[in-house]
Amino acid sequence: MIDVIVAGGGPTGLMLASELRLHGVRVVVLERLAEPTGQSRGQGLHARSVELMDQRGLLDRFLAVSRKFQVGGLFGGVIKPWPDGLDTAHPYGLAVPQPVTERLLNERALELGAEIRRGSELVGLSQDEHGVTVGLADGTELRSRYLVGCDGGRSTVRGLLGVGFPGEPSRVETLLGEMEATEDPETIAAVVEEVRRTELRFGAVPQGDGVYRVGVPAEGVAEDRAAAPTIEEFRRRLRAVAGTDFGVRSPRWLSRFGDATRQAERYRVGRVLLAGDAAHVHPPTGGQGLNLGVQDAFNLGWKLAAEVNGWAPEGLLDSYHTERHPVGARVLENSRAQMTLLGSDPGATALRGLFSTLMDFEEVNRYVTGMITAVAVRYDLGEGHELLGRRLRDVRLERGRLYELTHGGRGLLLDRTGRLSVEGWADRVDHVVDACEELDAPAVLLRPDGHVAWAGADQRDLLAHLPRWFGAAAG
Repeated sequence: MIDVIVAGGGPTGLMLASELRLHGVRVVVLERLAEPTGQSRGQGLHARSVELMDQRGLLDRFLAVSRKFQVGGLFGGVIKPWPDGLDTAHPYGLAVPQPVTERLLNERALELGAEIRRGSELVGLSQDEHGVTVGLADGTELRSRYLVGCDGGRSTVRGLLGVGFPGEPSRVETLLGEMEATEDPETIAAVVEEVRRTELRFGAVPQGDGVYRVGVPAEGVAEDRAAAPTIEEFRRRLRAVAGTDFGVRSPRWLSRFGDATRQAERYRVGRVLLAGDAAHVHPPTGGQGLNLGVQDAFNLGWKLAAEVNGWAPEGLLDSYHTERHPVGARVLENSRAQMTLLGSDPGATALRGLFSTLMDFEEVNRYVTGMITAVAVRYDLGEGHELLGRRLRDVRLERGRLYELTHGGRGLLLDRTGRLSVEGWADRVDHVVDACEELDAPAVLLRPDGHVAWAGADQRDLLAHLPRWFGAAAG
């Protein structure tokens, strides 16, 4: 029997497969498409996702094919300088097209031993107390202990489960695609600058070799949202909004997206779980979608692996929903707020001006940037040290950097006292004694996702917290 089937071979599914393989879990990824589409809706990684890649030793691969950017806020069209004092050792994002991200994560999953089956479409599922039976479009069936739906906003897994997906429907729609433009580049740049004074959902960004990434408001909301627009539809809308169609032709890909915000009522039903866009959809404002999905996978992977490997404490797998559902809800909320700021009516324009003024305050800029980049995410783990529930930044150690010690996806006790012990959990938790001047606690217990599960100096208190996250001590 397969341990875990992952439906969907996008960034979320591939990240999850890699996390599971770190713990020896047998993973099969089912991807409906025979080949990648080449579409690049996600355009980069925010600071928290950069941290995740560093935690697993992947950051150098991304740095080699991307460029760093520092934009504070990046909220509803309001762009400010990067704020001082953001709690991260990686104060930047990475501009990297989604196909490149998928390629790197696909390579990583294969290196770790994941099985990726392209052209395999899930069309049915049933579950019992022992596992999940998955039906494929070719009439065959697979059996696994768990199934995770990472199959996008129109998730087949979510639909078959019957999980509610409440929220708000799209009110506006944007056409997005990559295509050649024959107009003079200086003319295109001038038109874009002028139009964006009042219409922030419009843009034409050069991609090289005369190709542009073009976004333009649609005339309305299409009845068939899955149907791609035509190049002629782009031309009509460009002429209506900008007064010129830039001579666009030879599209690489064309798509449409709306401003719907929806979230699955439950992220887990028995042995089936949801992650990424299958669990939540929202406008791409702030560039949060791909990042949110990858971070879902980072939270879920080690917990599901613990369940498969038999040492998960009671409630650990359910904590995936408990922790990530509120994070998704907050992203939906800020996406709605950003869409309001992106409006072209006088009220939205006035509100955007006010918000821009507020963003000049360093504390406001830091708050908004921490929200968009997800470095401010804190899970509710109860009362305790101020670090509890937060992820720990990449602090410098006498022996190097913290994240260099987390590539294996295990728990870690970072101990400045030298008096503590994880005896009984050494198969799941590494113990590192280091002076670490940057650590604001005598010792911290980190979960495999880098979030602080305990902070203190008392051995008995540590022993009371280890079982909550790492199960019973080995005999």
